[in-house]
Amino acid sequence: MNYNFSEKVSNLQASAIREILKFTSDPEVISFAAGNPAPEAFPVEDVKRISKDILEKNPILALQYSVTEGYTPLRDVLKERMKEQGNFNPDSDELIITSGAQQSNELVAKVLCNEGDTIICEAPSFIGSLNAFKSYNVNLVGVELDDDGINIEKLEETIKSNKNTRLIYLIPNFQNPTGLTMSLEKRKKVYELAEKYDVFILEDNPYGDIRFAGEDIQSIKSMDKSGRVIYSGTFSKVLAPGIRVGYCSAPKEIISKIIVCKQVSDVHTNIWAQILAERFLSTCDMENHLKDIRKIYKHKCELMLSEIKKNFSSKVKFTKPEGGLFIWCTLPDDCDMMGFCKRAVSEFKVAVVPGTAFTINETDKTTSFRLNFSTPTDEQIIKGCELIGELSKEMFH
Repeated sequence: MNYNFSEKVSNLQASAIREILKFTSDPEVISFAAGNPAPEAFPVEDVKRISKDILEKNPILALQYSVTEGYTPLRDVLKERMKEQGNFNPDSDELIITSGAQQSNELVAKVLCNEGDTIICEAPSFIGSLNAFKSYNVNLVGVELDDDGINIEKLEETIKSNKNTRLIYLIPNFQNPTGLTMSLEKRKKVYELAEKYDVFILEDNPYGDIRFAGEDIQSIKSMDKSGRVIYSGTFSKVLAPGIRVGYCSAPKEIISKIIVCKQVSDVHTNIWAQILAERFLSTCDMENHLKDIRKIYKHKCELMLSEIKKNFSSKVKFTKPEGGLFIWCTLPDDCDMMGFCKRAVSEFKVAVVPGTAFTINETDKTTSFRLNFSTPTDEQIIKGCELIGELSKEMFH
């Protein structure tokens, strides 16, 4: 039978990350391709204790339908934490719990953008959000990154040269896939441009709590005086991604529309997981937990960076992240990046993610690939970098 899919999804392709992860079923393959938190970062004992308490004392609350806005005690504690960080204004903002930050980003595009409207994003950017935006038939345009974030001059040119620019999507902290952090100066300039051209900003911050080097930088949301910045956060990197609990802070009028759209999508986020997240924040030492996570990622990142320096060809450039989960490597301009990535996994048994997984269009040229340091063990980081180093020195003398 001939299957004719809707125009909204006919051009969506399976993520290249998923395709490469198929190779990781081979036990000999070392995977630097995942985007998962470190297994040792999960607070398993606390989750067991809290879950047991929930199911013993109030099982029906955790098993029954709930409200779309989210579990009220969780929303209250998040509002308080985010108010302290400058990411929630109680006079003008509201907050909704979502099924991960991915759902927040998808719902924001749904409520703000018509077909043909322009969404501007960093190039490269997170494939999950890119596909979510593409599914609404928007005009998705990428703006290249400098070492300190999006190129401001090209951002303004892009806003001016694309009709109906509606939204700028950014991951300012330890960006996926590059690991780069946007400077305070650029955050201010992005906000100024959004004000000047009357554009919304979607600030996606899944990694902000796992800064292990450098100083915290003020969020764009904290600069917002006109109700144009939407902030997306998640428990995926600080508690567990499997619980699928995220949140969105935005002006009340926007949240009211997101609530209606979420009702169409999934009614409400898993209520057991929401109670778990609230109890974790209320009964555990969150700051101490974050310190422990940061130590894990600091060690893993520094180990991978030292092994890259030791083993890779000097012609391979790489970022030095201050947080997050990723390092972005760039090969020489004239190289076959896809060929490099395929040989890495098929011959050298190391899986990496080709940069094409994060480009706006399949035809966009890139010679970069992404490495993940959070999931592999120390031994795998050392061995995997040795193997990729062999390949890089063979290909780039």
